[in-house]
This record gives sequence, structure tokens and C-alpha cells, in this order.
Amino acid sequence: MFKKIAMIGCALALATLTACGSGDGGGSKGSGGDKLVMGFAQVGAESGWRTANTKSVRESAKSAGIELKFSDAQQKQENQIKAIRSYIQQKVDVIAFSPVVETGWDAVLLEAKRAKIPVILTDRAVDSSDTSLYKTFLGSDFVEEGRKAGKWLTENTDGPAKVAEIQGTTGAAPAIDRQKGFKEAIAGKSDIRIVASQSGDFTRAGGKQVMEALLKSHPDINVVYAHNDDMGLGAIEAIKAAGKKPGTDIKIITVDAVKAGMQALADGEINYIVECNPLLGDQLMDLAKKVVKGEKVPERVVTEETAFTSEQAAKVLKDRKY
Repeated sequence: MFKKIAMIGCALALATLTACGSGDGGGSKGSGGDKLVMGFAQVGAESGWRTANTKSVRESAKSAGIELKFSDAQQKQENQIKAIRSYIQQKVDVIAFSPVVETGWDAVLLEAKRAKIPVILTDRAVDSSDTSLYKTFLGSDFVEEGRKAGKWLTENTDGPAKVAEIQGTTGAAPAIDRQKGFKEAIAGKSDIRIVASQSGDFTRAGGKQVMEALLKSHPDINVVYAHNDDMGLGAIEAIKAAGKKPGTDIKIITVDAVKAGMQALADGEINYIVECNPLLGDQLMDLAKKVVKGEKVPERVVTEETAFTSEQAAKVLKDRKY
């Protein structure tokens, strides 16, 4: 009788230990035991691009056999920092995030480093002098995107160009860099001038609101450079409401190449779109597996992208995945 009780007790103790070892959602640090666990802190769902990016990350994690802990920061830095600290407490294997803004990350990234949890930046960079706080940055060259937009304008303007720039979120890497690249490309062109620059926060509603205001304060605007398609689409609504024809009366240049933007481009309401590919999931999962195993990865991984005219958009639109 005593032997049976002892055996049952041992079995229960073993079961309890096993449950405690697997129930915290933690990964195996690449040892091949449990699933690798990634904590991913997304910016939000502010645009069609971001929606496609989130879908890519979710689907790629599932295909790669990676357990994904996902959070939506709703475009607030404090929410992302809170999520990253939660991932550190949960002892995930790797943290990836797309920073809302460039600055203010050193403290929380140092916490991750001390916890020996590698960090991957995706889509957007951080402004930090300590590059040891993250393993790699996967994303587009935003400065080059701005240059492409500006270069197209210099080659396709017939007379003075009075540009309204609708910027992305203030302090965000793509907003800073796309402005920088555009200005570089039009430098020295006296017939091209940015007459107004205002943030639309990367949203369609923001783009519409900004454009409405700018058309009142600068009725002679004849070019719009929007830092993403959604803001450009919002600007189109405002331009139409003002009785003007988008793409003709006012040339429109945007960045992203999401399907709605490409449709407007094919329809002639947008004149030129610089691509920014949101489908980063597969590359992100590959990098995650490597950094968890301690393998060396490039400090910078740049995605390959192109740009589209109206004719080019019409040809590829039906096969567009996002």
C-alpha cells in the first residue's frame, strides 16, 4: 500500500515539473526542444502596407514553425516599450519590432541585451550610437525611395513645380529619410519648390485632412509628394472635393505600391509610385533562427524594390499580392 502511494506521488510530481517546464510559452534558444518563440511588437494598422506586413509576419511564422507573440502598439511608442518588456519577462527567444519613432529605445533594448534576448529591427531603424543593442535591421532604404520620387519629378516636370509634401509620422524613420532623399534629388532645381510640408501620420484620413488644409493655404499647389499610398489616396479625395483632377491638375507621387495605390496609379489619379515591399516575413523568420543559434548575420539587410508608372502598374495589378 505504501509503495503504491509513493509511486503515485512520484508520478504526480513528475507531471507537475513537466507542466511547469512547458507552460510558460518560452522557447528553447534554438536547442531543438520546444518551438522557437518570437515576440513581435508591430507599429499598428495605420495603412494597407502595415496590414500586408502583419499578415506576412503571421503567415511566415506559422510556416517556419515559430511561435509568435504579437502586439499592436496603435502607433504609440509607450505601447511598444511595454510590449518589449513583457516579452523580456516571458523570456522569449527573440524580439522583433518596427519602431514607431527613431529615438528613445536604448533603455529597453539594453534590458533585452542583459536578458540575452537578441533583437531584430524590421522595416524601421532606431537612432542609437550603440549598435550592439540589436543584431540586424531588415527593411527598405527609405532615403533611396525618396530619391527615386524626387528624380522622377525632376525628369517629368514641365514648368514650375509647387510641391505639397505630406509626411509620415513625425520622428519615424521613413518620414525622416523619405524627406531627405526627395530633397537631395530636387536640390539645385530652381523650378521645383516644396511650398508646404505637414504630417498626415501615414493614414488616409490624415492625408485627406492635410490636403484639404493645404489647398486652402496654397491653392497653386500642382504636385503632391506623399510618404505613403494611403496618404496619397486621402489627398485624392480632397483634391476631387476641391473640384480639381488628381493626376492631371495636380501630379501625385507616393511610396509603397499597395494594391489600392496601384489601382489609382493605373487609373491615372496617381502619377508615380515608389515600391516599399511589406512582405518581410520569410526573411525575418530566417534571420530569427540564425540569431537564436548564434550565427553571424549582416548588420543591414536591404529589400529589393522597384518603382511604377501608370502603364507598368496596369500590367502587374492583377498579380499584386498586397
